[in-house]
Amino acid sequence: MLYRFLQYIVSLSLLLCIGASSTYAQKTKVSGVVFDKETNERMPYVNVFFKGTKTGTTTNLDGEFTLESYYASDTVAASFVGYTIATKAVKIDQEQTVNLYLGTSSVALQEVVITVDKKRENPAHPIIRRVHANKNINDREKLSGYEYEVYNKIEFDLNNITDEFTDRRAFKKFDFIFDNIDTTGDKDYLPIFISESLSDFYYRKNPKGSYEKIKAVKVSGIDNQSVSQFLGDMYQSVNIYDNNISVFGKSFVSPISNSGFFFYKYYLIDSLSVDNKWCYHIKFKPKRAQDPVFEGDLFIHDTTYAVKKVTATINEDANINFVHGFEVVQEYDEVEPEVWMIKKDELIVDFNLGEKSMGLYGRKTTTYKDFIINKPRGGEFFNNTNNIEVADDASKKESDYWNTSRHENLKSTEEAIYTMIDTLKDVPQFKTYLDVLNIIFTGYKVAGPLEFGPYYKIYSFNPVEGNRFRMGVRTSNDFSTRLALGGFVAYGLKDQQFKYGANVFYFLSKDQPRISIEARYSKDVEQLGQSRTQFQQDNFLSSFFRRNPATKLTMVEDWELSYNHEWFYGFSNKLIGRKRSFRPLGSLNYIQPVSDAVKLKVPAIFTTELGLYTRFAYKERYVAGEFDRISLGTKYPVLEALVTKSLPGVLDGEYNYTKVELAVNHKLSLGYIGNLEYGAKAGKVLGNAPYPLLEIHQGNETFFYDDNAFNTMNFFEFVSDQYISVQGTHHFEGLFFNKLPLFRKLKWREVVSAKAVYGSYRQENSELLELDGINTFTRNKPFIEAAIGIENIFKFIRLDALYRLSYLDNPDIVKFGIRAKLQLTF
Repeated sequence: MLYRFLQYIVSLSLLLCIGASSTYAQKTKVSGVVFDKETNERMPYVNVFFKGTKTGTTTNLDGEFTLESYYASDTVAASFVGYTIATKAVKIDQEQTVNLYLGTSSVALQEVVITVDKKRENPAHPIIRRVHANKNINDREKLSGYEYEVYNKIEFDLNNITDEFTDRRAFKKFDFIFDNIDTTGDKDYLPIFISESLSDFYYRKNPKGSYEKIKAVKVSGIDNQSVSQFLGDMYQSVNIYDNNISVFGKSFVSPISNSGFFFYKYYLIDSLSVDNKWCYHIKFKPKRAQDPVFEGDLFIHDTTYAVKKVTATINEDANINFVHGFEVVQEYDEVEPEVWMIKKDELIVDFNLGEKSMGLYGRKTTTYKDFIINKPRGGEFFNNTNNIEVADDASKKESDYWNTSRHENLKSTEEAIYTMIDTLKDVPQFKTYLDVLNIIFTGYKVAGPLEFGPYYKIYSFNPVEGNRFRMGVRTSNDFSTRLALGGFVAYGLKDQQFKYGANVFYFLSKDQPRISIEARYSKDVEQLGQSRTQFQQDNFLSSFFRRNPATKLTMVEDWELSYNHEWFYGFSNKLIGRKRSFRPLGSLNYIQPVSDAVKLKVPAIFTTELGLYTRFAYKERYVAGEFDRISLGTKYPVLEALVTKSLPGVLDGEYNYTKVELAVNHKLSLGYIGNLEYGAKAGKVLGNAPYPLLEIHQGNETFFYDDNAFNTMNFFEFVSDQYISVQGTHHFEGLFFNKLPLFRKLKWREVVSAKAVYGSYRQENSELLELDGINTFTRNKPFIEAAIGIENIFKFIRLDALYRLSYLDNPDIVKFGIRAKLQLTF
């Protein structure tokens, strides 16, 4: 049953990964001849068109026609003065031959009666329906291929600047920056950052592939390839034709969504010419103030029903943090007949902690030109493992290059930013401010080639070590951007023992494939059964915010050597060689039963392992520093697998076993109803091993909520050698609270979650070490917990009410609890 369920989970994940394909429009081509129905003569100059559209042509002198369009209907028609209209059904997205026959007509004038229809439909609605009908046709993904050049410019400005702020003594040494304050907008603002990039983008539909080559990048005071990649078009584009548009991780309903009539009111304002294209001007407004929607204007081409231009702002009552203003303007152009492409994209965001506090403008302008349509690159062009590449000389382009290559000239205020930043970064006082911010956000104090910290591990406490003090050090980027060294030393006043560790990391290649090697050694106290995302044992927060004392600890001595190979973004392998020893501390003991009457106390256990870890995250995006990377996620499931083989007799290894672990995690946007995060994990141990080497299910004995642990399960409560677990969390993003005036003002958001795990345990493993107070699962009875909570309290606190739903008869457990989590989101 366990294997069948595991196969189902893996199969479902693969289907989610590869099965969600979209169908895009192809051209419909109809050729034929128009005849006079009575004489059978060919008729010249006859109007032939797709019924219900403005797409048509006329027959030549021989009565022949060819009608080709993405905007076809399922009926072709022919009309001529004095003849009745002839129609014939055709097959969309195919090439075919159709002959039409026109019959003569007699015209008799009838009485005309004019009435007023009080139930007449909103004139904007038929236009919006035609936009819906032609979305796949007007979406650029219909094309077999396209290319264009992208110019991207990003600027950040401080706004709401007051005289009180500029007159502070702290700015005395660099008050020259305030000479650049601009007073032409709604708020005074000071430009502080600007970046530019120029790239070529390529797309092919079949087989699907995309590639972006960033040719040039210019950033005020920063020379970093990871920043350069993020500034390219691939990670900045928004598609108006999507039903839901992501804004700072929140899903907003597009004004031309298929469900738009439920969320928007539409008003036909006018018809006018925009860039020599006759367009309908439609204003859209939200039906309900609390919905995640936009407000603005659409300009729809009257023939193809493509979006010519859209301007949109976020509704002021939208449940989104720190954003007090948002405006996007997108302009499209028909670059070839019936081929619409975006040509300009402008975005302005006003970030602010409060309406009167100093904030930040974020401005992005992207322009596109030099389009090449339906000439997809072939051969090996898209076989590069990295679909985004930065030219080696991208950051070395001179001013002459930028002056001739920019799609539009810089404003004088924008040009001044480069000079200001280059001057500012050499001011000592400014460097001091940056150091303070770096300590707050990274935990480390930078001192030339070294970094000391993290500060939150300097002091901690537990019953085994007593007061514990720790100091860590690592090399900074000034030391090397390929080689990183680190280490720590800790000492407990109660056990009077030193703990220590060291690590060496080196990049063999920082490009794709990205290859690194790492060696680690540590001898330190650990809490087994604790998730990696939880506050660790030596974090001062975990010392004080616990519901049980940490009495079952383990001294772990760990030698590890690993080789990591990232074949392309999102797919990597890691080969791991590891030797470990475990010594019980506190109230924990290792007891081996020799016979019914004899039990032996084991001082330590030893193991040597070789493991292979594989991770696949299709189209995952990153923001990276020189060594560390932060995943921006992917809309596809993330698959992980780890196979570990013990090596008995090698380096004191004592046991013979093989571990297999599989996991899938997925963050799924469900549009209006919120975001779902779900995951499953399964594992099996083949052979025999003592319980510290099996799956000690991750519990949590702190008052902080941990996404990856069972928050009502104690440490060392359950162990398995074969198991499967599932979990799911749904963030409603204020779906219900937004309908209540008080909660809408507070911007609270609802969240629900549930977790379950079930496993088995073979008695043979207890012959190696007894289970010292640890439980195994009762047959057909999983551990289950559920929670309901509120997010976004004061914009950064989440509170969950947790309920334990099984295994309730243990007196040491909690059946209900309140857990807090710090999370900062938009």
